[in-house]
Amino acid sequence: MAYYYSEPSRTFNEYLLVPGYSPAECVPANTSLTTPVAKFRKGEEPPLSMNIPLVSAIMQAVSNDTMAIALAKAGGISFIYASQSVARQAAMVRKVKDYKAGFVSSDSNIRPDQTLQDILDLKENTGHSTVAITDDGTPNGKLIGIVTGRDYRVTRMTPDTPVHTFMTPIEKIIYAPEGTSLKEANNIIWGHKLNTLPVLSAEGRLVAFVFRKDYTSNKENPLELSDAQKRYVVGAGINTRDYRERVPALIEAGADILCIDSSEGFSEWQKLTLRYIRDTYGDTVKVGGGNIVDRDGFRFLVEAGADFVKVGIGGGSICITRETKGIGRGQATAVIEVARARDEYFEETGIYVPICSDGGIVHDHHMSLALAMGSDFCMLGRYFARFDESPTNRVFVGGAYMKEYWGEGSTRARNWQRYDMGGTENLSFEEGIDSYVPYAGSLHDNVNISLNKLRSTMCNCGALTLPEFQEKARLTLVSSSSLIEGGPHDVFLKDNTGAPVTPK
Repeated sequence: MAYYYSEPSRTFNEYLLVPGYSPAECVPANTSLTTPVAKFRKGEEPPLSMNIPLVSAIMQAVSNDTMAIALAKAGGISFIYASQSVARQAAMVRKVKDYKAGFVSSDSNIRPDQTLQDILDLKENTGHSTVAITDDGTPNGKLIGIVTGRDYRVTRMTPDTPVHTFMTPIEKIIYAPEGTSLKEANNIIWGHKLNTLPVLSAEGRLVAFVFRKDYTSNKENPLELSDAQKRYVVGAGINTRDYRERVPALIEAGADILCIDSSEGFSEWQKLTLRYIRDTYGDTVKVGGGNIVDRDGFRFLVEAGADFVKVGIGGGSICITRETKGIGRGQATAVIEVARARDEYFEETGIYVPICSDGGIVHDHHMSLALAMGSDFCMLGRYFARFDESPTNRVFVGGAYMKEYWGEGSTRARNWQRYDMGGTENLSFEEGIDSYVPYAGSLHDNVNISLNKLRSTMCNCGALTLPEFQEKARLTLVSSSSLIEGGPHDVFLKDNTGAPVTPK
């Protein structure tokens, strides 16, 4: 007969943290949210860490290059979605890596004989206001001039106006020679009050740009996550079908870490994918596996070569796996068991394998609970889909602004590589829905609010770091009555006009 678990499958809503002693130094400003992303040996530093414990989900409606840049600025990692062509996904990764490298390769270039309309079209496509004018229109051609928004007025010029008639010519441009250090380049920028500094070879060819905004951005985002070359860290999703083509392209584009995007990770398909990566790249390529919900699944993926393990099946807000297939587990129960398995493995081998809680997070305090229960970081879909930086449309529905949000198992995503088990390239049935989420504004503002709540919760438990939080956290189950007690009750709430409203 089937095996039956003795304990019920529980969600984050069924737990509360019990506060502990808070010493005087335990204030939010003193907390650290640094967390490992890839496995490491006891006594060694992790090969990759984040400054905040948040990553964005591998979803069309969530993680593109714009989201990756915004989240890296905040200190986390975005995993660019895999349900697209290899070339397009690699281009997104490359765009993130080129966005802030200190020295940025120009991808907005034009010839001097082209027109204002060409400038406007290029700006529309790239979003860049600075355009390099090179002799051949290539990123490394001889620099003839530069065009910015200050060089033209659309209302007073015709679209066919030649670029060379309104560009700022090279004779009037301050530039730096190839070999100039980033510190020297920034000194030139500040000394001459520039927004942009071209770097030229001895032959006058464009090598790169240094932008004032990148220096400013670094100061405004102290937790931003960058690699040794000062480029933003970015992740990318892969599948278990075309990994032999996708993985090399993503690595060549500069992806810092990969993650297998699958609804169920306890499978030979993931083992084969991980084996290919280890046989081809050794330990130089970092890759996560998942999703799993128990000790056996964790051990399987770790022994197959995963650098981190993603926990959760059926808990996502747009996932209907549990409804359609009867497969899954309450997210809190899954995280607790896998965290214990992670700690057991560390005791046995001296190798720490981070775990990621994926799904089941509706409220900000659920992040705190997931981390207290042992997660090293959380993967979020609905949370990030609400922001300006997500790739979906903002629409006006029912008197309020919404953002479109759909699951990778929905017909809209058509992600057969993630869900299909057969040989035909189609979805046999849906495991996700198409929906809306309330529009919430910018990522920067919302993430700061969520993290401030987390820092405050950690201090209530007497912890200044995430490992200390996990060590000191005390959790209690809650009853249905205490859930009611925890919200507004026995009062009349005010609506926007100040009139009383009977609570539901």
